[in-house]
Amino acid sequence: MTSQALVLILAVLAVAVALVVLLRRPAPGRDGMPVLEGAEIEHLHDRIRRIAESEERYRALVEATTELIVQRDALGRITFANAGFGRLVGAEAFALIGSTAEVPCLERGPVEQGPDGVRRIERRLAPANGPPRWFSFIEMPVTGPDGERQWLHAGSDITGRIEAARSLDEALTRAEAANVAKSRFLATVSHEFRTPLNGILGMADLVLDTGLDAEQRTYVEAVRTSGKALLSLIDGILDFSRIESGRLDLAAAPFDLAALAEGVVELLAPRAQDKGIEIALDLAEDLPSLVIGDADRVRQILVNLAGNAVKFTLVGGVGIEIARAGDGVALTVRDTGPGIPSERIPLLFEEFEQGDGSASRRHEGTGLGLAITRRLVARMEGRIEADSTVGHGSRFTAILPLAGASAGEPAVSAEPVRLDGRRVLIVAKSPFQAPFLARRLDHAGARAMVVPTEAAGLDALAAHTFDTVIADRSLGDSAVRTLARAAEGHGVRCSLVLLSPFDRREFGSPGAAGFDGYLIKPVRARSLFDRLGASTKPPAAPAEPSAASSSEPVSRSGARVLLAEDNPINALLATKALERLGATVVPARDGLEAVALFETGAFDLALIDIRMPGLDGLETARRIRTLEAARGGDRLNLVALTANAGRDDERAARAAGFDGFLPKPLNLRALPALLERRSDAA
Repeated sequence: MTSQALVLILAVLAVAVALVVLLRRPAPGRDGMPVLEGAEIEHLHDRIRRIAESEERYRALVEATTELIVQRDALGRITFANAGFGRLVGAEAFALIGSTAEVPCLERGPVEQGPDGVRRIERRLAPANGPPRWFSFIEMPVTGPDGERQWLHAGSDITGRIEAARSLDEALTRAEAANVAKSRFLATVSHEFRTPLNGILGMADLVLDTGLDAEQRTYVEAVRTSGKALLSLIDGILDFSRIESGRLDLAAAPFDLAALAEGVVELLAPRAQDKGIEIALDLAEDLPSLVIGDADRVRQILVNLAGNAVKFTLVGGVGIEIARAGDGVALTVRDTGPGIPSERIPLLFEEFEQGDGSASRRHEGTGLGLAITRRLVARMEGRIEADSTVGHGSRFTAILPLAGASAGEPAVSAEPVRLDGRRVLIVAKSPFQAPFLARRLDHAGARAMVVPTEAAGLDALAAHTFDTVIADRSLGDSAVRTLARAAEGHGVRCSLVLLSPFDRREFGSPGAAGFDGYLIKPVRARSLFDRLGASTKPPAAPAEPSAASSSEPVSRSGARVLLAEDNPINALLATKALERLGATVVPARDGLEAVALFETGAFDLALIDIRMPGLDGLETARRIRTLEAARGGDRLNLVALTANAGRDDERAARAAGFDGFLPKPLNLRALPALLERRSDAA
């Protein structure tokens, strides 16, 4: 029953009581004595009976819906009380008439003032017998038998509801406290995990640079691979924890989506090529050159989706397509893997679930990758879709609201690349790379034909005229050399061979095999057009930089580096890596020693661990900046070393005065650039 209905019932009950009292008073005659006719007396008795019956019905209804009823006059004296109120006070209800008995109130809850003076209040009362109880009361003014104002109170026991709500609040408070404690624990665990991993991976890199025989190198590379796998698991768990606790902030800055996607594909290419499968990228013609969003999280989404596809695909390949989708973009990853049963697809995005949940599954992992991806996509207000057919591969699409950085920004295809009338033959047994190349050539005005075998390629050369032939080395050396000779015999002006980086080292000179050049897989569109001589703009950088050239260390002989690191293994690792680059390292075991060394010496670079006993890295940086400001001179390049690699940690480091931020495990390839940076460039 609603409170409005209860108020109405109580009002009718109060009126009925007043009428009964009034009607029981006979009208006085001339001499002050009542004068009533027989018919009038009978009529009055009949009315009294009907009113009494009505009163009884309403009283029964109120008793059934309300546990306590008490009515008081202006002086607080009880004019009516039911048995429930009597039990609360510890007396008979009739004996309470005329008294001012109260039930002690231990606690008052909220008060709600309604229309017509009706109030709703909650009180915790101490009954005469039993433990305290919570009651919800409706208080309303009524008219007494003499026309004076009285107050009617009707209450119900709500102890169960109050205790349940308070238990829920307490549980929520405990859960929030546990979540905070979990976040602190994971931050600590992250640091404790990353610190030894820094030593394991760093020392493995140093050992690999020494003279090792083939067997030793295999063992050390296995150690490094296992360490990286463990690091990946830790990062996944920490990312999931940050998202779950709502501590993940998203950036909103312009970035080059095409370059980001090309970087992801090239990052995953060695893993795919090791398995003998291909990975390829297709960029839509109308993509803006810059979009607004969080580049790191978009990269993480793409790496998770494409990395999963590479992981589970044994034959064929993985194709990544980036296209517009309304006002945003769609990141689609397709593969030729084993496929996923339809009933398991919804479970893939749940925590700790995998496509194959059996104990005999081939692939390891936490099952957090797609769960993290789904939450990241949802955090960006996007959506993710998946469909799969067992035996025929899978498709995952993340649709993200990444708007163009500017309405006037040129599209990716804005380069004046035209291949009108050019005929290109692509010979490759390729589920993605060849069709993507053909699509790109068609958009540029060329006519591309794709055939899967050497024999089909030779037939096509005999039947049609082509300007360019592109042959995939995965067909075999003999096949591609035969195709190159056939192309030359049919007057083809340009022959290109598709090579992986591994093929490039083994294949030798393309010219010796009869080719005019080569394209490294996965192929960038820019590289394709440069090779075909169709681009009117010179490339800003070499189209296919070799891995070796990008990893050669550049030393800065004589650089003095202050290294504050309390972990001896990590200190040794950083010292050896820096000394190999020609630097002189001055070690400090804690922040206080680092500040003292800075006061008495000059340095080009300072690498300071954030967590150190005595004086932590943040306070060390503040003190160095204070000393620096007092004495003047060049600004020291301060770089933070930390196993806590979150965005909040980086912001805290920069706020303390650090110029750079290096997470652990330490990437030794980042050190040469730090040594090359002059102190006055900060």
